[in-house]
Amino acid sequence: MSEIQLPSQFESFAEARKQGFIAVKNLKEQGKKVAGVFCTYAPVELVLAAGAVPVGLCAFSDETIPEAEKVLPRNLCPLVKSSYGFAITDKCPYMFFSDLMIGETTCDGKKKMYELLGEFKNLHVMQLPQTQQDEASQELWYQEVLRLKDRIEQDFGVTITEEGIKNAIKVKNEERKLLKEFYELSKSCPPPITGAEQLKVLYGSQFKFDPEAKNREIRETIDKVKADQAKGVENVSPAAKRILITGCPLAGVTEKVVRAIEESGGVVVAYENCIGVKPVERLVDETIDPYKALADRYLQIGCSVMTPNPNRLDLLSRLVREFKVDGVVEMTLQACHTYNLETTQIRKHMQKEDMPFISVETDYSTSDAAQLKTRLAAFIEMLS
Repeated sequence: MSEIQLPSQFESFAEARKQGFIAVKNLKEQGKKVAGVFCTYAPVELVLAAGAVPVGLCAFSDETIPEAEKVLPRNLCPLVKSSYGFAITDKCPYMFFSDLMIGETTCDGKKKMYELLGEFKNLHVMQLPQTQQDEASQELWYQEVLRLKDRIEQDFGVTITEEGIKNAIKVKNEERKLLKEFYELSKSCPPPITGAEQLKVLYGSQFKFDPEAKNREIRETIDKVKADQAKGVENVSPAAKRILITGCPLAGVTEKVVRAIEESGGVVVAYENCIGVKPVERLVDETIDPYKALADRYLQIGCSVMTPNPNRLDLLSRLVREFKVDGVVEMTLQACHTYNLETTQIRKHMQKEDMPFISVETDYSTSDAAQLKTRLAAFIEMLS
């Protein structure tokens, strides 16, 4: 198997995460407004249309959890504790430099944490419906999109024009199309990139703040990988078992799950979760009222907070088929009740698909890395 020379863009996307402090500081010095968002339900097109910069805020490290636990209960989701900890310690440049933070009522832990966060940060909370099915919920979310628009205009002293919002939708749709084309490269057998490399781009793309430059760089990455494919260069063993990861947001410390899989004879070909396919698959309709289009698109995200949640099941079935998956790994965080409770339904759904399935629960420590690797290695061995 020839050794592939990965394009420099892979490291560029990883480096973007590390250099975030400098990048955001430079933007602030240029007079740019920054809006931090906690979740993929936040319509970032509104931020872009206001001439501001959106950036993700959820934290994926246990570094500040001890500080958070001075206020928050210990038996709380690590993502919630980590996010709050980075806010109170000012160790996150994105939180420190955010002129406005945009939260959403996706879970009870976040909702109550936002009450505390709002005491010392400029915070806007979107009231998310708990279902996607009925007209009342759709109308509520449409009004929440308009309410966020008003808040952004008020806080940033701007007017979001019709031209501005339509252009932001177009640019963001282009990014989604490119990211979709990128991760669909892994439909090939064998995939041209590892799951770790795919994750670098999917996660790292949110830390590149010039939308048009980011889109160009994603395009260059796709073209380079395709060129290597055409030369017959293989980066992944054809014998590697093809794994789909679903469940909670996966980045930072939880990348230990990806390492355990790929060090045990597997390769992650698709990520269904929030830092993966889920926020990219659907485009915003560019032919109808832009605010209605934004509301329609974002409400359909298949998160476990929705009840019922058919969109997650439908997406999983399609990904299993299209990516020729050998097994599904669900990663849930401790005390993430919605995903932990939905595990039973996902397991039953995978049984109907005749698809091997395992669910692992973890947190932001590294103490369980060896145990995770043992379990996932046994799972992959079972697929052989």
